[in-house]
Amino acid sequence: MKRESRPSIVPGKQHTFTGLAVGRGIAIGTVYRHDSRYDVYVREVRIPENRINREQDRFAVAARKADQEIDALQVKAQKLPAAAREELGYLLDAYQQMLKGSRLIRGVEKRIATDRINAEAAVLKEINLMEDAFAAMDDRYLSARIDDIREVGNRLVRSLGSKQAAAFSSLPHKAVIVSDELSPADTALLDPKQVAGLATVLGGVESHTAIMARSLALPAVVAAAELTSWAANGDTIIVDGGKGTVILNPAKSVLLDYRKRRANYLRGRRALDKLRAVPAVTQDGIAITLQANIELPSEIDSVLRSGATGIGLLRSEFLFMNRDDLPGEDEQFTALREVVKRMEGRPVTIRTLDIGADKLSDALGFEPGPNPALGLRAIRFSLSRRKTLMEQLAAILRAGAFGPVRILLPMVCTIEEVKEVRRILNRLAGRLKRRGVKIADPMPPLGIMIEIPGAALAADALAVEADFFAIGTNDLTQYTLAIDRTDETVAHLYNPLHPGVLRLIQFSADAAAAAGIPVSVCGEMAGDERLTPLLLGLGIAELSMAAGSIPRVKKRVRGLNLSAIAGRARRVISDANPERINTFISDLDIA
Repeated sequence: MKRESRPSIVPGKQHTFTGLAVGRGIAIGTVYRHDSRYDVYVREVRIPENRINREQDRFAVAARKADQEIDALQVKAQKLPAAAREELGYLLDAYQQMLKGSRLIRGVEKRIATDRINAEAAVLKEINLMEDAFAAMDDRYLSARIDDIREVGNRLVRSLGSKQAAAFSSLPHKAVIVSDELSPADTALLDPKQVAGLATVLGGVESHTAIMARSLALPAVVAAAELTSWAANGDTIIVDGGKGTVILNPAKSVLLDYRKRRANYLRGRRALDKLRAVPAVTQDGIAITLQANIELPSEIDSVLRSGATGIGLLRSEFLFMNRDDLPGEDEQFTALREVVKRMEGRPVTIRTLDIGADKLSDALGFEPGPNPALGLRAIRFSLSRRKTLMEQLAAILRAGAFGPVRILLPMVCTIEEVKEVRRILNRLAGRLKRRGVKIADPMPPLGIMIEIPGAALAADALAVEADFFAIGTNDLTQYTLAIDRTDETVAHLYNPLHPGVLRLIQFSADAAAAAGIPVSVCGEMAGDERLTPLLLGLGIAELSMAAGSIPRVKKRVRGLNLSAIAGRARRVISDANPERINTFISDLDIA
């Protein structure tokens, strides 16, 4: 929807958007727009009047280069079977028509002159206008051509020399990232020292953007409809990650009020930080292990500041994102060794590659199937790429020589998957020892993620082969309720307190206890202090969460009498009504 069709919103004037609060805190900063629809990243730059002709010439050269690339594709297409050759030929012809004196080319040349901006930014602005126009047409064929328009835009920007994986390389001071959505590859590029907050149009409370925001302790709001239609680079913006509110171009009085609120919030957070060195022990003397989940090595500083007793979940995908080649064993070892050494003897649980679904890597040449969440992903993918799995396991074994590590397998479904990884692990250990390479001694524990209902229901059998369980409540909830947690249209139905989810958690915890193996919760439920009594009451004594949540959860732990709540917690999950469950949880006894 375009600005001129919304007279109630005046560019440059204050406007408030409401979304879902996913990252606590208040950010006050400057809008930095990120367009996630493109695989190249562009910074808008104003150019002087005397450079307009030169910029238009640069664009003309890029358009010719893109056209030549398609010529080369046309030649390759001639080698394909007849049906495929004809279909691809039509598509490439359409691309070339858009690159020769078309509305797109004329529009970019005009926009460079009138807006006085760099060619890359002009291309994306014109592409966005064309997408809007095609999407509004009541014609399925034309609206389906949006991806073709976007592909031409990508080719033009790449031809102009823009590089991939440079999305956030030149951020303004106190930048607030505003986007339709952020992919895992995008969030892997975020530096919390440069980013003040996040606000997106799409996403749910348990979307990847939300999880990353909490992990980096960034104020964040998702599902703020229409935000990208009005936010412009350089606008002043407030993100209230407690209320789920985004305010563009706030009035002076509003800005002053939010500065006071932010100061109060930071004072409260500093008070919680004083709990860093205090043990997480209940009123009746039960010690609880609180660890941190991390996606990036840059988060270790916040992990150490939080008082975490270790890393309960290191997502290893960061090693594979935003690159054209695969990291080898040595590169992975170097990165993991640094994490292990910085934790100074605290345990580090490293999850093997969880590629698939919303997490993709160009270097792996992975193509998602018709239903990525249910397809070849996580441990299934790793077992189909033995060389990649073996290199990762070898790197973990070597990193384990520098401190305690555990290996965690994602999305395990069958006991045979665990046995097969253990066989590979043992062979690798023997091979490395024969080469005289130092590895973890003793062998690292091999654990599994309980995040599929089938795994939870078979937890007693899996506990025979696994050394520990980590219950991933994010995916467990998603798969149990058939809710896509990244889809804002059904995000309100995502409920980890659904009796079905709670009973699967209980069954898994009981199976681990019967087998005498540790069990933790490492999903977002672990970081919600309101749910701490419930999880502890179910017999879970290890919680792993975003580092920023640890002080709040620790404060709650220290106020609980576990013997008083254990029986009540189990009675809570026997109820079939989610609303009553919610009420019971709020009323759990606190000493």
